[in-house]
Amino acid sequence: MTPGLRNLLITIALVVVAAGGGAWLCARYVVTHHAQGPSLHDMVHKGLDLTSDQSRRLDEIEKTYAVERGRLENEVRAANRELATAIRKGEKDSPELNAAIDHLHMAMGALQKATIGHVFDMRAVLTPQQAKTFDAEITSALTEEGR
Repeated sequence: MTPGLRNLLITIALVVVAAGGGAWLCARYVVTHHAQGPSLHDMVHKGLDLTSDQSRRLDEIEKTYAVERGRLENEVRAANRELATAIRKGEKDSPELNAAIDHLHMAMGALQKATIGHVFDMRAVLTPQQAKTFDAEITSALTEEGR
């Protein structure tokens, strides 16, 4: 192989590696930094022109909910572990599998109910006009309209 051909092949190989690496890094960046709208917390605290009393009350509601959400998320993880154990055993309609599925459904349902309760607790602190904006944001997020 002539030195010129070898240099050309090395150059092509480096270009392919650099292009592939760049594409991979770009894709990774886009996936990890996916543009999302403001969080509900930001929308409420920055977009609703809250009074200091409203802000204080909402902070209390959020702290209480954070504790409850953490407890319920732990329950969901425990139910997932039970489900994984039952699946590993490989018995399709075993009592263990059905109990694990039921436990997971109950845990997920409890988390969902607590979250909806949290939304209504927050809404109760807002003025009617603030609640209207809040409701629009919640329903948009639930239906993914405009996202």
